[in-house]
Amino acid sequence: MATYLYRIGRWAFRRRRLVGGVWLGVLLLAVVAAAVAPAGEEEELSMPGTESQKAFDLLDERFPQSNAQGAEARLVFRAPEGQRVTATENRAAVEDTLGSLDGGGQVASAADPYETGAVSEDGTIAYSTITYTVGALDLTEATKSALEDAADRGRDAGLTVEIGGSALEAEEEPGGTTEIVGVLVAAVVLVLTLGSLAAAGLSLLTALLGVAIAFGLVTALAVPLGLTSTVAILALMLGLAVGIDYALFITSRFHDERARGSVPEEAAGRAVGTAGSAVVFAGATVLIALAGLGVVGIPELTRMGLGGAGAVALAVLVALTLTPALFGFFGRRVLPRAFRKAGRTAGVRPHAVPATAGRPGLAIRWARFVLRRPVAVLVTAVLGLGAVAAPVLSLELGLPGDESKSVQTTQRRAYDLLSEGFGPGFNGPLTVVVDTAKSVDPRAATDLVVRTVRDVDGIASVGDPVLSKAGDTALLTVVPGTAPNSGETKDLVYALRDAGSEAGADTGAGVFVTGRTALNIDISEAMADALLPYLTIVIGLAVLLLLVVFRSVLVPVKAALGFLLSVGAAFGVLVAVFQWGWAADLLGIEQTGPVMSLMPILVIGIVFGLAMDYEVFLLTRMREAHVHGASPGEAIVNGFRHSGRVVAAAAIIMISVFAGFVGMSSPTIQTMGLGLASAVAFDAFVVRMAIAPAVLALLGHRAWWLPRILNRVLPNVDIEGEALSRRDPASATRPDAVVPPLPAGRRP
Repeated sequence: MATYLYRIGRWAFRRRRLVGGVWLGVLLLAVVAAAVAPAGEEEELSMPGTESQKAFDLLDERFPQSNAQGAEARLVFRAPEGQRVTATENRAAVEDTLGSLDGGGQVASAADPYETGAVSEDGTIAYSTITYTVGALDLTEATKSALEDAADRGRDAGLTVEIGGSALEAEEEPGGTTEIVGVLVAAVVLVLTLGSLAAAGLSLLTALLGVAIAFGLVTALAVPLGLTSTVAILALMLGLAVGIDYALFITSRFHDERARGSVPEEAAGRAVGTAGSAVVFAGATVLIALAGLGVVGIPELTRMGLGGAGAVALAVLVALTLTPALFGFFGRRVLPRAFRKAGRTAGVRPHAVPATAGRPGLAIRWARFVLRRPVAVLVTAVLGLGAVAAPVLSLELGLPGDESKSVQTTQRRAYDLLSEGFGPGFNGPLTVVVDTAKSVDPRAATDLVVRTVRDVDGIASVGDPVLSKAGDTALLTVVPGTAPNSGETKDLVYALRDAGSEAGADTGAGVFVTGRTALNIDISEAMADALLPYLTIVIGLAVLLLLVVFRSVLVPVKAALGFLLSVGAAFGVLVAVFQWGWAADLLGIEQTGPVMSLMPILVIGIVFGLAMDYEVFLLTRMREAHVHGASPGEAIVNGFRHSGRVVAAAAIIMISVFAGFVGMSSPTIQTMGLGLASAVAFDAFVVRMAIAPAVLALLGHRAWWLPRILNRVLPNVDIEGEALSRRDPASATRPDAVVPPLPAGRRP
């Protein structure tokens, strides 16, 4: 592996114009493909195989004139203080508002609240349900504008008018201020770590190029693969974070090789052969974790995993080829200032000014501290993470609705008005579907189900059955007495399904409970059921991969257990912020509620891959020292000497990038950004920087133990670059390796 990548690094350095031209061509093709591709259609979240999804599919079949998952809006009217919406003047204003609706052919119906009885008991609040022929994210701007204009018309007449439902849902667009701040923080950290503006710019340039290509490909493939805006944002988030980190590690190793006196081409080859090997295996763990999201069975989650995996794969390819090519383009400017000064001083070679000269750095002092007190460090770190993870015992899962939006939005205000006028369960109605196609007496079967449903506790109201044109399907609208995300509503869904199943067994009818609330419950349950198999598959494959990389049994096991600690602490943070409201105002989160049901598996998948990045980068140098005969303690110090500062910088960069997405308005992206940022912080600075060296110190030589049979069977991937160290030193260095100032136009 190291030898092969070494050749790639040297070839890319020599053929830098070809490599740069190829990547620019790929970027151009991706941009053009994205520009000419048709706009992708956002798909509603679905969960094939669940009862709620089966019911939606049945409704699409039996009620072809309507879209079971089509867009819906609710115009909610409130009369002025001391008045009723049933007053003549207010009623005329409501009817005029509804009459002004123009959906450009997308409006299926607009219900009259006075005919449907959609007026609160005190007469102050009324609502009209507007249904559309297409899904929420397929509505045209003209249709949405017509809805908003109608609401303004009602407001002009003196009414309070708010818009609820799914009609105003919009795609989340990247590019906000907080993301830019994250990139700026990353740039500052790169400059401080690499000591060169050119080197920092190189890392950012490679990352941005990889992200631009990934974003273009996701946009171009949106229609054929059904990729959504969330997939694009995830690709942007991951591609930017790992792209910067991978370039940082290779550039840092390039500096080390130049400090030893290697000529530029040789240094580029060795940097890619050693740090590049770590990049390949680190990227492979991320790919395994993301591709494994497909085992859950949610199409959107599978697409998110594949989109993120594609962005990471691009980041690896760019780091291995374009980074060494840019070393050639940037020349001496990519070196730290101290090295450049040394090159200008007569008789002084760059390696005469090592980064660790003088007082040991913070990373070395920390490593030695851990070696002196491994038990204290281990116990403190584990107990600390355990305390942070404690809130996870109160974890509640759900999918966000209008109740999670800011009180500044019309959707949230409409939600609150409906809850006030019609009860908390009104915003989460359930739909009971009665399939009587196989019943001997469809009418009797429907009546029995209606009576059974009305006898279930916890129901506020049950509407009259609506029959399909063929008379073989009936719909019942059930309004719970509790809020959509409450535990009581979840129990009600299960009770309705049990009661419906018994009634259906007696009549031969199929009874299904569906609706957005029921679908949310089904997805949350499916997530919980899939968690253990997913963890087993992903961690098992990654442990095998690390077994090959480090040729050790205990190191991969330690890495996996440490990951579980860090991800547990991250979920503790999510519960404390999103459920309990701790620091919610500081982060711009105005409404607490359940954690998104997709988050546990999604965060686990992403964080596991990223956690293994730091494991590979930090322990590769320790393994390298061990292979060359260093004692366990010396190997740990060597790992921190060469990689500690760079791993810390990489973690800060990744945290900054992920935290930048907390400022977006989408609860999905907010939760993902905070979860990933906190997980990376815990994993890099507590697990990898404290727990890992403490465990290795306690294990001593046993940490690198490998049974003889595995030693014979496992392939030797040589991630430490041992084969490169046996190369003739004379071919790697020469007197002019001092890197003197070059005349304009000279090759480095």
